[in-house]
Amino acid sequence: MELSLNYFGMIAEATNVQQEKLNLEVKTIIELKVVLIEKYSAIEKLNYQFAVNQNIVGNDFQLNNGDEIALLPPFAGG
Repeated sequence: MELSLNYFGMIAEATNVQQEKLNLEVKTIIELKVVLIEKYSAIEKLNYQFAVNQNIVGNDFQLNNGDEIALLPPFAGG
């Protein structure tokens, strides 16, 4: 399935990428996380959340073809 990924803050710094499209055979966020850690080992120790189509989701969230996924580092409000 084709997924659009967006990386922000320290995640973008660790991957040296802000956006990319990937064709992957993953079904859930946790499966995607495993693939991304294999590709970008620097993100393994970072703290971040996943958002799918602009909604924060958990590790068991089911992905669909064409989903837009963001890896969001912690942020502070003001």
